[in-house]
Amino acid sequence: MSQFKSEQEAAESGVYIRKIQSFVKREGRLTSGQEKSIEQYWPTMGLAHKNGLQNFADTFGRVAPVVLEIGFGMGKSLVEMALNEPEKDFIGIEVHKPGVGACLGEAAEHKVDNLRVYEHDAVAVFADCIAENSLARVQLFFPDPWHKKRHHKRRIVQPDFVQKLRSKLAIGGVFHMATDWENYAEHMLAVMSVAEGFKNQSATNDYVPRPEQRPLTKFEQRGHKLGHGVWDLMFERVS
Repeated sequence: MSQFKSEQEAAESGVYIRKIQSFVKREGRLTSGQEKSIEQYWPTMGLAHKNGLQNFADTFGRVAPVVLEIGFGMGKSLVEMALNEPEKDFIGIEVHKPGVGACLGEAAEHKVDNLRVYEHDAVAVFADCIAENSLARVQLFFPDPWHKKRHHKRRIVQPDFVQKLRSKLAIGGVFHMATDWENYAEHMLAVMSVAEGFKNQSATNDYVPRPEQRPLTKFEQRGHKLGHGVWDLMFERVS
């Protein structure tokens, strides 16, 4: 696209530019339990991108701070956070159906009622379904690092997306990221350090200790034993 200044300019010239997605859809097979959970609990806990802008007070039947997580995997940590912070409402976004099924089953097992989920691309959900200034926290934990240099442009933490995300956070809201890839942590820090409207919550202006609100996963515990690092970044919207 180097000869064009934007996708719109390329389109007007009759050139189609494939949009880069922040994920690869590695669709595994649904277990019977996951399939049953989707059939049983999606009607009450599922949100559809096609329904457009959400009114969270209607969605949850109350007015409360809303936390949104991008890419919740199998959902165990997200359900744990919803249990631990019952005064908040949680929205999870995941593109992989087995993860959605697992999350719904876990939430139902623990009788969680302050959680709703999307099975859709986070970029599209942010654009079409989330109101301005409506989120208290956005979480992005262990996203695809796209570790090869030629793929770094596919990383979701990019200046354009960060500004779109900023508009959805309330003033004082926090964008919390975590990764076990040091290079991606450095990339996140570089992008966020110059992002308009954000302030780093780190006392040393880089990373923060893992906050209690983010559960320690089994994967992370294994990594610690092997000497692997994990980096948390928390940036507050100030304007």
